[in-house]
Amino acid sequence: MTSKPTGATGTPNPTQLIALRHHLVDNPGASSAATAQRTFEMRFTSTPRGARLARRLAAVRLDAWGIPYGSDAHDAIVLIVAELTANAVVHGHVPGRDFHLRLHLHADARSTTARAEVTDTRGERVPPRPGATAPAPEVAESGRGLLLVAGLATRWDWHPRPDGPGKTVWAECEFPAVTVTQH
Repeated sequence: MTSKPTGATGTPNPTQLIALRHHLVDNPGASSAATAQRTFEMRFTSTPRGARLARRLAAVRLDAWGIPYGSDAHDAIVLIVAELTANAVVHGHVPGRDFHLRLHLHADARSTTARAEVTDTRGERVPPRPGATAPAPEVAESGRGLLLVAGLATRWDWHPRPDGPGKTVWAECEFPAVTVTQH
């Protein structure tokens, strides 16, 4: 689904990965070898280019955390990020305001949970609650993004933004345990 970013020689470009490290927040409460938590957060311009960049950076971050490109978990999470960020650009856009992506991974011996949160600053346009999304008519060219999220995510919902106008739409995916890379 997503291509792995490479340098001119076809090998991963280390400067691309190193440049992202300062956005990685290690959670001190997760120092146990049995539990690992990782968080990536960043603001993006509320444009199609910003949504595309958010998706690409989420893909890179998941691969660095041990959820490799091409795996079902990687593809599902990246597709969820793509849909949520596209919705923030199309339905949550306020001129001059960015959207915020937060990607959080919690892994223990039994399972791994990835949570994607996308916050925009438009509070008057809110998505339907989970379970209220009806299939779009077959002739419609859009309107299926939250259906994809509902189909891929273990759970999803939205809540008003706590620190200002807008909303946060989130989705979680649970899958079998993976070894989270210690970066």
